[in-house]
Amino acid sequence: MTFARKHLSIPYAVFLFLFVILPLSVVLYYAFTDGKGQFTMENFLAFFSNSRTTGTLIYSIIIALATTLICLLLAYPTAYILARGPFSHRGVLLMVVATPMWINFTLRVTALKEILSVIEGNLAWYPFLNTIIGMTYDFLPFMILPVYTSLLKMDNQLLEAAADLGASGWKIFWKVMLPLSMPGIISGVTMVFLPAMTNYVVLDMMYNSTYIMGSLIGSYFSSYDWNNGSMISTILLLMIVLISLISKRFGDSEGQRGGASL
Repeated sequence: MTFARKHLSIPYAVFLFLFVILPLSVVLYYAFTDGKGQFTMENFLAFFSNSRTTGTLIYSIIIALATTLICLLLAYPTAYILARGPFSHRGVLLMVVATPMWINFTLRVTALKEILSVIEGNLAWYPFLNTIIGMTYDFLPFMILPVYTSLLKMDNQLLEAAADLGASGWKIFWKVMLPLSMPGIISGVTMVFLPAMTNYVVLDMMYNSTYIMGSLIGSYFSSYDWNNGSMISTILLLMIVLISLISKRFGDSEGQRGGASL
């Protein structure tokens, strides 16, 4: 048999089938069947008719939105300073930002918990605030890096042309820089928002007994209720796909609008 370049994709295809398609098929099977293996939509209806599960979904979205917004407000100025600042060793500063990602996640959250315990005394007094702080601390680098990359690749001639045409600093940022950096923002928002909806470890370590989507799914599987657990996982997967599609379309439209405004 003659070797062809397409044969190089065989290992990836095997990996994709064994560790993506096959597990996802198992989840979908349990999501749309009952304990007897018969097809049913009862698991789907039960999720939206149960105040506990819908409340968990709303709470998860609120936490994810708050975390994403705070990360964006902190990350954009930081990324701008790193990418556009007068630094000769920009890589060293970027390394400082990325270094916390190399440290074990549990160790980082434990250290943050000890600091907050010293400041607050009792973490149970501010469970929501501590959750947002923990989530922001954990996901902030994932917002900084894509925004930094988009700002670093930005053509300075576009900014200079806007200034030569009489645009103010704020108008240059709003009409040129922000639309051109939108792909990095969309990437960062996706990398922060989606994991923040399911990262229940921060809640557990910050003494927050409230469930989010990740902990709710874990509770069902811990009690061997694979059908409802799989259905919630499927709903969350559909939400992730929908958010990703909206983010991509929004990013493309913003980029085209930014290019047209020039």
